[in-house]
Amino acid sequence: MIAGVIAVVLLLAVAAYACGGGTDYGAGFWDLTAGGAERGKRPRWLIDRAMEPVWEVNNVWLIFVLVIMWTGFPVFFQRVFTTMWLPLTLAALGIVLRGAGFALRRPVRRLAGRRLYGALFAVSSLLTPFFLGAAAGGVASGRVTATTTASTHVWANPTSLLFGLLAIAATATLGAVFLAADARRFDAPDLDRYFRHRALGALAAVAVLAVITLIVTHGDAPHVWHGLTHGVGLVFVVVAVLATLTTAWLLLTRPSGVWSRVTAVGVVASAVIAWGMAQRPYLVPTSLTVAEGAGAHTTLRWLGFVTLVALVLVVPAVVLLYWLDTHGELEGLSDADLRRDAAGDEG
Repeated sequence: MIAGVIAVVLLLAVAAYACGGGTDYGAGFWDLTAGGAERGKRPRWLIDRAMEPVWEVNNVWLIFVLVIMWTGFPVFFQRVFTTMWLPLTLAALGIVLRGAGFALRRPVRRLAGRRLYGALFAVSSLLTPFFLGAAAGGVASGRVTATTTASTHVWANPTSLLFGLLAIAATATLGAVFLAADARRFDAPDLDRYFRHRALGALAAVAVLAVITLIVTHGDAPHVWHGLTHGVGLVFVVVAVLATLTTAWLLLTRPSGVWSRVTAVGVVASAVIAWGMAQRPYLVPTSLTVAEGAGAHTTLRWLGFVTLVALVLVVPAVVLLYWLDTHGELEGLSDADLRRDAAGDEG
């Protein structure tokens, strides 16, 4: 019973990281595709302004995922990180380089240095979600077994490649939807149109890739395919489809950006939860069940207690941070603000 509850917590944490971290990865994707220095100046200005207050906090969800996997499901953790060490190492390297690139590209004065760090940030924002998605695809296709050795076959297969491409398209959608709303907040109608058009294109890519993935899983990951087309998994697939259509309608009719953000998050979160529900009762279809992969009962109880503490202390704080950011309460001080404050102190 408690193992099942912790498994649901793990799935929700994955969904939270897919939405929170995915939005930032998506912003990096649009940074990469913005064009040259002059053409991409305005989009990159908005990306920097929008990401700066919250870009580090999204890693909280990733840490939570790793802690739950390591302590709650050690067998699952060992199998995944043994067989998937290469894509997961590349994803971890991408996370580090992405953070360094974003943090250092603005303070650097030399143009060559800014271009180098900007390229690190943008390229890593593309590769990291791909490799994380490919690893998830290897799990979904049941290739992570007790006898599997690390090889490209585990993560470079049809399901893994499609999961990786879906991850890129989904993060691009989230990034564009959130940036379009930020453009309205910063009174930049040109960037609003710019990112709305890209959000619609990325959303169409998500829809096409989702259909292809569903077809491919019929033969490559039959257990997951069955779960996605029956029961609770099908319910969340339908929710994801409705959220996709609603997001497209909101982007086309140009209402407030609040609801388009909610529905875009609903697309990604519903898709992740549909995948998790489709795998039941397995962590790795069809070789490792939730009960078989779970840790000791005492460990699970303490992990449940820690989860409750996190729900009370961490989640409200993160939600408040997101709310403050989306309502423009975390704007950085300009040079004029700093000079005005300095003059007031001297007075």
